[in-house]
Order: sequence, then structure tokens, then C-alpha cells
Amino acid sequence: MSKLSFKALEAFHTVMRTGSTTAAASELGLTQPAVSRLLASFESYVGFALFHREHGRLVATDEAHTLLNEADVAMGSLERLNLLAHNIKNTSIGSLKVVAPVSFAAGILADIIADFMKQYPNVTITLDSRSPDSTRELVAHRAFDCGFIQLPERHPGITAEPLFTSQMMCALHCEHPLAQQHQRLTPTDLAEQPLILLGKGRTSRGQIEHAFRQHNLTLRPRIDTHNVATACAFAMRQLGIAIVNGALAQQYQGDELVLLPFTPTIPIEYGFITSQHAPLSLLNQRFMNFCKERLANKNHAHE
Repeated sequence: MSKLSFKALEAFHTVMRTGSTTAAASELGLTQPAVSRLLASFESYVGFALFHREHGRLVATDEAHTLLNEADVAMGSLERLNLLAHNIKNTSIGSLKVVAPVSFAAGILADIIADFMKQYPNVTITLDSRSPDSTRELVAHRAFDCGFIQLPERHPGITAEPLFTSQMMCALHCEHPLAQQHQRLTPTDLAEQPLILLGKGRTSRGQIEHAFRQHNLTLRPRIDTHNVATACAFAMRQLGIAIVNGALAQQYQGDELVLLPFTPTIPIEYGFITSQHAPLSLLNQRFMNFCKERLANKNHAHE
């Protein structure tokens, strides 16, 4: 038995629905002889006649009507396949597993995901927060589709695309004297102030310590913590001045919390990471491009 041709099945289905080869040819964008050849091919495939002519009119046999139900099902399945492929191509369906730092997920990323899901309402997103080391391993081994992390990134199993650059800022209560007197704060300004810093071992922490050493000052934080949200919460309660990532601290800025740039400038670059062990899915590619567009030329520093 020869293989079933989709074109032949389509011609049979269209002829049965329209009632003539001429009408079918017009709908399919073919010539009438081409449709007749496809019908002959389909009859050859099934092994029996499907039509006969009465007074020049094409008449379907009982066997053709018996096949029509299955042809309807087959054509419906192909239409659903085409629709699904179209939806996948245009990112209107699918799921993503995303991992990001807590403060990033609750602020910048929350806004981006909200807008992305408005544009693609049939997409589902699972968002988790882990430590930087865990984030790298989970993305590298494809437990998550993508993640967000500070650059530079040197994990051998990860591809990193730069997204945006922020800078370190000082978060302090609006009634603090320094909030009224300065537009920027230096290590000298902060020398006698109780400081709130994110935990040791971070690249940015080392850069802050270096800035203080350049002013012949020793950095003695009053509070050490591990995320921007907690640091800002302490600063809001007037327990000290927090030196934090400005992009992540923006969401906590308000009537009580002020953000002032820390000088010398300490830039912080963020990247979109994916696994090197598999190509990007269309949905993941679209999400990455969406993030890039939203964050392009966006200055998260308060000049």
C-alpha cells in the first residue's frame, strides 16, 4: 500500500464538503484536473472507488461517506496541530521555569512578568528564588529554563546575556540628617554612621570595603544581612544606613525611605542565564528578548 498523501486526503475532504471538483479546486487554489488527480490518488490508496458520475455530476459512494467521518477527524487534528504550532511559534502557549534573587523577583522581575503574561495570557510561569550558587547549578542542569544573576558569570555550563547595570545606593530614613544635606554619600560621610551591609563574600561588599580603605577608613557594619529587603527594612526603622543595590532597593523607596548614590560609583551588572547544554526554546528566547527590551537603556541609578 502506498503512503497516504495529505494533499490527496485534503482534496477528498474538500470535494465531499463542497460537492464538486470545481468548487474544491477554487477553495484549494488548484486546477480542476489537479484535484481529479488527487482524488484518483486517494482512491488508489484506499483500493476502491469513492465517486461515480451521474448525468455529469460527481456523486459520492456509500464507502466515501463512511470514510468522511474519519476524514473530518483527521483534518480536524491537522488543523489543531497547525494552530498549536502557530501558538508555539508566536509564544501564546507554553510554560517557563524561572529562578531569580528574592529582591529581584519581587521588584523588577515582577513588573516584567506581569507585562509578559498580559501579552501572552496562555503562558504559565513558575518563579523560584535560590542562592546564586544554587541558581547557577539549577539553570546549568536545566532544572530551570532561565535565571537572573549578577555578572560576571564564569560557570562552564551557563550562557549569560547582559541585561542592565545598576549601582550601589545608600538607603536611609527620610528624617536622617544626611538625607537632608547631601545628594551623594561618600565613605567619609558614612564614617561615623551605623551601617547595614549585605553579607561578606559578595563582590560588591569587597568593593565597598575597598572604597572605605581608599579613604583610610575601616568598615564596621552594625548589621549584616543577606538580602536587600531586610536591609531596607532596618534602614526604614532608623537602625542605620544600608548600602545596597539601587535597582533592587527602588521598590522600597517611598515616603520614609530615601535612596542616595554611593560614591565612588560601584556598578552592578545583571544577566539573563540559560544552560549551554540545550538550545533556547522559542518561548525562552521570546522571554529573554522581552526582558532586554524592557530593561534596555534603563538607568536604575539615581543620578
